[in-house]
Amino acid sequence: MPAEINSPSILGRFIAGLRQEHWLSLMLLALHGALALELGDPLAQALLVSHFGLFLIWQPVWRAEQKLMPGHVALILVGGTLLVAAQNWWLIALWISVLFSLIGANMPGIKNFGQRMVSLLAAVYLMSVLLMWVLPRLFDDQTFPEIVDAVIRYGLILPVIAIFFIRVERPRVQSNYTVDLFYSVLLFLMVVVLVLGSFAIKQVSAGNYIVALSQALFIIAVLLLALSWLWDPRAGFSGIGQLLSRYFLSVGVPFEQWMHSLAGLADREADPDKFAILAVHEMAGLPWLSGVRWRATGTSGQVGEETRHGTEFSFGGLVLTMYTRWSPSPTLVMHIRLLARLLGDYYEAKMREQDQRRNAYLQAIYETGARLTHDVKNLLQTLGSLCSAAETSKENDAEALRLLMQRQLPQITQRLQMTLDKLNSKPSPVVQLADARNWWNGLKQRFAHERVVFEEADIAAGARLPAELFEGVAENLLQNALEKRRLRADLSIMVQLACDREGCVLTVCDDGDPVPQDLARHLFEAPVASNSGLGVGLYQAARFAREQGYVLRLETNERSRVCFMLTPARAAN
Repeated sequence: MPAEINSPSILGRFIAGLRQEHWLSLMLLALHGALALELGDPLAQALLVSHFGLFLIWQPVWRAEQKLMPGHVALILVGGTLLVAAQNWWLIALWISVLFSLIGANMPGIKNFGQRMVSLLAAVYLMSVLLMWVLPRLFDDQTFPEIVDAVIRYGLILPVIAIFFIRVERPRVQSNYTVDLFYSVLLFLMVVVLVLGSFAIKQVSAGNYIVALSQALFIIAVLLLALSWLWDPRAGFSGIGQLLSRYFLSVGVPFEQWMHSLAGLADREADPDKFAILAVHEMAGLPWLSGVRWRATGTSGQVGEETRHGTEFSFGGLVLTMYTRWSPSPTLVMHIRLLARLLGDYYEAKMREQDQRRNAYLQAIYETGARLTHDVKNLLQTLGSLCSAAETSKENDAEALRLLMQRQLPQITQRLQMTLDKLNSKPSPVVQLADARNWWNGLKQRFAHERVVFEEADIAAGARLPAELFEGVAENLLQNALEKRRLRADLSIMVQLACDREGCVLTVCDDGDPVPQDLARHLFEAPVASNSGLGVGLYQAARFAREQGYVLRLETNERSRVCFMLTPARAAN
């Protein structure tokens, strides 16, 4: 009694433990049993019914969770009824050809060794039973010796049994067994050609079946050899393979047309979101698309009609869902993925361009602000020097202090006004030139109280220089030198100006410690760390000098002699 109660659960566990290769083995066993008997035998018909039922369990066309349409159910019922009730060897040969194409089409893409062996044994069995058992039954005069019949009847069952006991390792990520329609059709047509060719040769020649089969195999081998050469020839012809690839890449619209259209749209529209909207609307006009839904960083929407056949793609910040009127084939999915990838790459490039424009704008604001901040800092240092001179002066220095204030305050006011003018207006492309000797005298007056040595070299009569550039460079270099003097009170600072036909050269030297090598390498190329300032003064001065046609460089960097030089770019080269 307990055994009877537990038997259904044992059977259920056994059935639940069967895998796809087990159902394949049982299906082929039922087919072999039906073929070994006469088709009119009731047991053979029962085995064919079992075979068809096991095929429905194993079949790779419809998934278990997929809902079958009434047309699909009718097709299954009609196929099963014809297979069992027709009792025709031609129909059996057609059915075995279909099974062989379903199993053999995916063999090139199988990487699992166990699964490959299962498919190989099943394909060998089906082709063997077709050529050695079913096809000879189509001829009334064809007979084989009894020993050959025994080998076929009982020997061909061995690979089917072996399939049941082959252990197939399951991958960690379970993938569905899919059917490649293109290769399945090719295999099916090849088997049909082999069967019909053998039958035609046998009937026309009235010879032996083995000879007719050999001739058919030889003809097919020659045709396949020629086809393989035409697929990828070595000279002249582009090849059938490239023609098919070109066709697959232009389903519904030429690939080049879409590329030109997308590139033209990218040139016309700079905004990423507007570009995505226009491109999606243009894509929705493809004949094999019923609608497109998109979701981007700043926009989303839908064009066309939404169907139940939707394919979603995500590239960068763009998510596309494309709807078709029918279930898309693998080739169409590949084509849609390629078009979506192109659109996604263009959209991502547009986003990068927008970020670069924004960063360039912020960089311009930062550089302008840093430069003006440095000018204001120099002005504050000059005012601080004047305040220090006023605090330390005595009664008998009143006249000298008054003269100093008269010289410095108008210049400070003028420089402050120039700084505000830079902030309120765009930089002028015209270089404002000033008389070199007047500028030199003004510089000496501003720093007369700072114990700076001014050495005047040859200044040609009427020589002119870009006052804004020389003003900013001189202020930066002298303020940096004065900062070094705070650490060493006896530091000597020397400034020299020389002007000739090539232009003016400004040199600022001190006898302090040299600039560290790691700092000197980046002094004019990028902002540097600074304990007393923003670290951008010389970087901004060097950039401004290049814009004006000058070069600012560290001419000498030795102990007791550190010299910076501002010279025209022509003379520097």
